[in-house]
Amino acid sequence: MIHIRPAQHADCALILHFIQELAEYEKALHEVVTTKADLERNLFGPNAKVHALICEVNEQNAGLALYFFNYSTWLGKYGLFLEDLYVSPAFRGHGAGMALMKHLARIAVEQDCGRFEWNVLDWNTPAIDFYESIGAQPQSEWIGYRMQDKALANFAQG
Repeated sequence: MIHIRPAQHADCALILHFIQELAEYEKALHEVVTTKADLERNLFGPNAKVHALICEVNEQNAGLALYFFNYSTWLGKYGLFLEDLYVSPAFRGHGAGMALMKHLARIAVEQDCGRFEWNVLDWNTPAIDFYESIGAQPQSEWIGYRMQDKALANFAQG
């Protein structure tokens, strides 16, 4: 039995655990600097702008989805952006990922979002195959850019 529920403040340690598992899978655990306190503030603080869902399979914590809303000037509508989707290895292949994606799609429709978007690493063939199997289309015409750390600080100051 699969159950999706909104994360609660008490889930912050679990959320951090899932984030670390995801980072380990993506060979980037050393890049995770997020703390439980960061999650408490950003998910449940007075200025929270990100949301999380917990997926339970047979009453066991199985996965996580973190998302936020963005805005499309061309559509004149909000969009739902999936930051992280993660299902622990023991629960893969049992519908947990599908259940999380459908739940997010329902949220997007209920919130009148024009888009439901996410990114996937180009080497993550299982994820790419899954996303394409549910009707998602890769967006190859856009190149993602990122500014962080010293480059961000230097640019902001200059």
